[in-house]
Amino acid sequence: MTRSPRFIAGLALVLCCGALYAQPPNIVFIVTDDLGYGDLGSYGHPVIQTPNLDALAASGARFTRFYAPSALCSPSRAAMLTGRHPYRTGIQSWIPEDSGIFLKQEEITLAEMLKEAGYNTALVGKWHLNADLGSPDEPQPTDQGFDYFYGHNAFQIPTNRNPTNLYRNKSPLGTQKGYTAALFADEALQWLEAQNNKTPFFLMLSMAEPHTTIENPPQHNARYADFTQGKVIPIPSGLPEPPKKLLTPRGPGEYYANITYMDEQLGRVLDKINEPAMRSNTVVVFVSDNGPVTSDWINWWEVNAYGSTGGFRGRKHTLYEGGLLVPALLRAPGVTEPGQELATPLIGTDLFTTLLAIAGLTPPSDRPIDGRNLLPLFTGGTLGTPEFLWALPVAIPYAWRSGDWKLLLNAQQEAIGLYHLATDPLEQFNLMDGEVSRVKSMVTRFKQQLAAIEADE
Repeated sequence: MTRSPRFIAGLALVLCCGALYAQPPNIVFIVTDDLGYGDLGSYGHPVIQTPNLDALAASGARFTRFYAPSALCSPSRAAMLTGRHPYRTGIQSWIPEDSGIFLKQEEITLAEMLKEAGYNTALVGKWHLNADLGSPDEPQPTDQGFDYFYGHNAFQIPTNRNPTNLYRNKSPLGTQKGYTAALFADEALQWLEAQNNKTPFFLMLSMAEPHTTIENPPQHNARYADFTQGKVIPIPSGLPEPPKKLLTPRGPGEYYANITYMDEQLGRVLDKINEPAMRSNTVVVFVSDNGPVTSDWINWWEVNAYGSTGGFRGRKHTLYEGGLLVPALLRAPGVTEPGQELATPLIGTDLFTTLLAIAGLTPPSDRPIDGRNLLPLFTGGTLGTPEFLWALPVAIPYAWRSGDWKLLLNAQQEAIGLYHLATDPLEQFNLMDGEVSRVKSMVTRFKQQLAAIEADE
């Protein structure tokens, strides 16, 4: 087989990466869908039981100021997989079916980099980086670095139970009996069992939970019955018309159960990874793609989602902290220490560069890469002043963070809010009137950065 020059260079880097690992490390990248900053026990939720993810947090590093690249799923996932701001990739919002929007073939994903370096690669779960799974006219997961794919696109239909829209590679499967959390855990375990100790692997496990519309095993709903009013009747999606008669607020019990069930199934995968033959050479990342759907519902399919932002302002779809701050965990043997907490402001594009560094690889040099290598944080280093730009076609479409200051801007790129996050993390006090000079300089810097991103420079 003829290998590209980039493959040969990448493989050489992997073979010489003994500074971190004796052999190229396995990487397991777990992404959840709409999980809120405050939805795990390890992030302070007073009710939801997540013992397996809490144990993962205790065994590695927990990030307390980790930002999603966007407040919606498709742009956030595009950014995490490419290390590039979502507006560089052309994925500005979530991708509707039949929209013709997709992650372009010329983008280089984390999976492609690792595959070229000799890794076996798989995606199990949500993709949502094109408009039509299986279409020959749009790149599919197996066209963008994944040897194997099992999952769905935007969300599970009709609910988490017996989904009808799953694919294996490029082929639709019809109804899959079971709940998505267990289906994806089963598939991940089967794929892991087929791996060997000679070839490193990259598994992206992209869970459907707790994205609505949800449905849980009855015994899990029963665990949170005290938080549910009335009979549990699932609200299905994918119908010709919204099921208006079913849109009854029932309290957070079903949402809590959905996360606990996901945690239980992820525990099965983590148990496999924790086996002695695998744990010492396997890096695990856990992150959510954006902030949660709170009880402030915007769309009918969000009814009975009760995500927690941990008290931060906003929710999914907004560029306040609650829409952007997400739980994030990293366990990298020999790099992270059990129980570490890092409060440095970080962002999802950093995962691309960091995981490549852990694998002994460098990012592509032929395009702007926005992600930073986080490894210096674990050796006493720093990353300098954080500068993050968010853009999303919503009511308040722009946000710019520089140091401890965060600026919100309207569609005309005019400042409408300035917050000092070190003293006002809940974004309650707009300081624009007393910081005229600062606002002016931040607007100027923001416009420069946005122009560079839009020009992909």
